[in-house]
Amino acid sequence: MSTNDYTEKVMDHFSNPRNVGEIADASGVGEVGNAKCGDIMKIYLKVDDNVIKDVKFKTFGCGAAIATSSMVTELVMGKTLDEALEITNQAVAEALGGLPPVKMHCSNLAADAMHEAIKDYMSKQNK
Repeated sequence: MSTNDYTEKVMDHFSNPRNVGEIADASGVGEVGNAKCGDIMKIYLKVDDNVIKDVKFKTFGCGAAIATSSMVTELVMGKTLDEALEITNQAVAEALGGLPPVKMHCSNLAADAMHEAIKDYMSKQNK
């Protein structure tokens, strides 16, 4: 794989990832990983009145894993939890202009991590 296999948007989100970091008092935290390739994504949410007010991520993985994590944070910011739950890994890849087929399964776990963070928040709210 070379950088030519990635869209300009993927390279931008890899080179200049948005919303990197942790939220110390996160409302919910989700972590997913793929043992096959070693990618691990952790998403932190700050939820207020059922709306995602802040979202951060930490990802250990390849450029596509970092880019998808960055993109999912942009897609969910300001959305309701229900709207955020509708975002799929495919939607994240499409928002980036596509990913190489070999990267689709191992790198595109970002929506899964975000969904896990929402589930974590909901379990804390007893919903």
